[in-house]
Amino acid sequence: MAVGSPGQAYAQQPGGLISSPSPPVDLDGHLGAGWRITGADGGRELSWRSSGPLPMGDAAVEFYAGDRSLGRPVADEDRHTLRLPLDGVRLGSAEELQVRAGGHRLDKDEPVTGTGSGSRRSGAAVKPAARPPANPVDPGRPGAYRTVTGEYQLKSVRLPGFSAPVEMRAVVVAPTGATGHRPLALFLHGRHYTCFNSGGEATGDWPCRSGWKAVPSYRGYLRDQKLLASQGYVTVSISANGINGQDYAAEDGGAQARSSLVRLHLARWASWAGAGRASAPAIVRSAPPADLSRVLLVGHSRGGEGVNRAALDSLDAPPADQDGYHGPTRWKIRGTVLIGPTIFGRNPVPDVPSMTILPGCDGDVSDLQGELYVDGTRGVSRGAALHSAVYVVGANHNFFNSEWTPGQAKAPAEDDFWADDRPDPVCSPGTATRLTAARQRAAGATYIAAAARVFVGADDRVRPLLDGSNVRAASAGPARVLTHAVGARRTSAFLPEPSAEVDGGRVCTQVDVDAAAGCLPTDAHGTSPHFTPWAMPKEPGRYAVALKWSAAGSQTRVRPAQPVSVAGADALALRIIVPPNTSGTRMDIAVTDASGRRADLGQMRVDGLPGTDRTSSYWAREVRVPLTAATRAGLDLKRVASLELTSRSGAGRAWLMDSWGWRPGTPAVRPAALPRVDLGRLTVKEGDSDSRTYRMPVRVSGHGEGRVRLFVADPVTDEFKDSIVTVRPGSRTIDVPVEVRGNTRFDYDVAHNVFVKALNDTVVGSYEGGVTAQNDDPMPTSTVTPVADKVVEGQSLTWRVSLSEAADTDMQSGFLVLPVTAGHELSTTDADPTWFEENTGESPQPSRALSTVEGLYLPVTIPAGQLSAEVKVPTVSDGVAEPEESLRLRWTDFSESDAPQTRPVVTGTVRDAA
Repeated sequence: MAVGSPGQAYAQQPGGLISSPSPPVDLDGHLGAGWRITGADGGRELSWRSSGPLPMGDAAVEFYAGDRSLGRPVADEDRHTLRLPLDGVRLGSAEELQVRAGGHRLDKDEPVTGTGSGSRRSGAAVKPAARPPANPVDPGRPGAYRTVTGEYQLKSVRLPGFSAPVEMRAVVVAPTGATGHRPLALFLHGRHYTCFNSGGEATGDWPCRSGWKAVPSYRGYLRDQKLLASQGYVTVSISANGINGQDYAAEDGGAQARSSLVRLHLARWASWAGAGRASAPAIVRSAPPADLSRVLLVGHSRGGEGVNRAALDSLDAPPADQDGYHGPTRWKIRGTVLIGPTIFGRNPVPDVPSMTILPGCDGDVSDLQGELYVDGTRGVSRGAALHSAVYVVGANHNFFNSEWTPGQAKAPAEDDFWADDRPDPVCSPGTATRLTAARQRAAGATYIAAAARVFVGADDRVRPLLDGSNVRAASAGPARVLTHAVGARRTSAFLPEPSAEVDGGRVCTQVDVDAAAGCLPTDAHGTSPHFTPWAMPKEPGRYAVALKWSAAGSQTRVRPAQPVSVAGADALALRIIVPPNTSGTRMDIAVTDASGRRADLGQMRVDGLPGTDRTSSYWAREVRVPLTAATRAGLDLKRVASLELTSRSGAGRAWLMDSWGWRPGTPAVRPAALPRVDLGRLTVKEGDSDSRTYRMPVRVSGHGEGRVRLFVADPVTDEFKDSIVTVRPGSRTIDVPVEVRGNTRFDYDVAHNVFVKALNDTVVGSYEGGVTAQNDDPMPTSTVTPVADKVVEGQSLTWRVSLSEAADTDMQSGFLVLPVTAGHELSTTDADPTWFEENTGESPQPSRALSTVEGLYLPVTIPAGQLSAEVKVPTVSDGVAEPEESLRLRWTDFSESDAPQTRPVVTGTVRDAA
């Protein structure tokens, strides 16, 4: 998650989070613990305060009302308080308020509701099966070369949308004595603290204030770099603090900026490998020249999304106004390694091979959304690129970077796995499944080297470590590492779609608020990386087959709309999910061809991953059954009509993600010429009358024909309408009309948000855009007048807030409780107890002055079209003789011209009834 300095410390969430997309409505009910509505110059704010400091990380932090996003909060310097401006934000019920980050809630010790997370399973993880055999070739063994290390720092650069320059700084580790041009591996760290001081404080500022130092996150991969350098690679790890400190302002969370930074460095390396070598930094001249036709990009967290975008931008340049690099592409990206990455844009690059490391105990990007770098490539392009997911049991997010690891980092660092007073049986330090920092980094270095050997070195002997072949790398030590993959020499077979007929199961929607249609049941323990939601509560186009049985012998039959081909394959590979902490799920697998010939292929066994409700452990295991029996039985493998799964174990559940015809090998990847779609944003004035239709900016580049899915959000209801659009050859835009209605009454800015996702034969760069209609009418003036400010016990103190004219949006204001300046103050037990508990979430006992109650705020909402509303403070008659008591309130009308100290203070008095 991401917190830090004001204006610089919240994470960017994908999905229409302009802060005022729709008009507000009343906040019903009391605010829960930690929540407040406060005021400052320029508007009111919803704030939440954590009991402990919040780390700065990569997952998107958002305020939610139920399943509806309210927007992205900004963090105070104290790292405890998050604030969200409320202009135009519809709050709804106070009981639904949540703080979410990476699939779990920060305001409560629980995952996000509605994702299939039941109560915590406290038992220990099931003991895994015997360790798989070691792969004959171990990429984690150091090579023959000695290494040299040094740094360079160049002139800072300006990137679009960022006010402060971004540093061009890096650490280089290279082989000595290597001849010829050597492949280049570039590392990009993720979003972390940017600055620290000698007192142990850290912030997300940029540039660093005087007396503070920049956090050296870029030095955190030296172990990985040295291993690759010993094997003959030139490696460079670049610093991105200047992006981390400013990406709050980027609609895509900084992905495009990170891509620009990566390509700016690559352009320098291209020059240094040729005519510009004499002007290269000393460490670069001491290294062998880099071979820019063989480049591996390694990105951690938001750095993963950044290098994914850089791979895309290296194939087809982004819009010039969004990009910070405008030169030629003089390099070729052979593959990417993505470590605990974000994928806010849901836009993986289909034709560049990738390996995604999923840390089983990730406490930052804890939903493991990086799985979609695998799943999201299916059917998008030719399918020749290998896309691998590597699940590391017991690994957290931070320890892959030594500068984010306590005891090794120069700046403050922490274990990101979110813990409380109840130990987690899988991920708490010291458990059998949790990895130490050293073991985690050993596994990380080994699998990064494996990706380099496969993607850059074309060494197919290492592919089994990445493609679900159930072998291990000896150099990864005791770490339990599991893999599955799509692409390479697989041929698509059974991809769940609503058009398929399913007997003994159902096609489920991976992301759906309707529990009956969704995949995971509401009582599931934990979540699934495969089912992570995007910006919308229901996402069409993502399906699985849900199986549930009560006894052995239950059969599920899947019949696609058209027969599929597995001709030429050696085996049928299935990616199948079983619940965490289960073992021995067994199924017989059979196929039937279009002529009715049937063959039993064999039996599979699947064990669940270690997991609790804090982990994303509903993850698909890859299993394979040979097609030998089908060939013997004379099946037409070009026309397979159905897949059968028959349970051979007791009651259970499973989810079939997909099935493929599998054969070994790593084919050469030639990127297809695909059209690229980038969305932009248009800002217009709403006008005084009538309605106008605008076309949001959409840029289509590249060649060919393909399909994308557009999601258009209604700014009033927050509902999404989706449509499939065909991008025709020669097209340069997609027509997306947006109607803006003008008027002469005050309203907040309205954002009409649009999202795009690649379906077939397309790629997507900038995935979010739209039209923002700016309010151009003045805010009505407001006043507060007493209705009953002198009452007897048992009556209500009442004030009326009035507007000079009606507005087209609910107008929210409120009152802060101040200490009285003289006499006796109204206490918690003088107020009606029900009213007090609803407004504070606390008990009125023990009796105390109302001004001492943290979070007591009295909201007032004037509904759209109306001119006034009242606020009441009900009192009780306690029969105790007391002196006159007072209540002092500061009205916060939040008009932009008023400073807090100039806003009026009202006083009410309560006397005994006698």
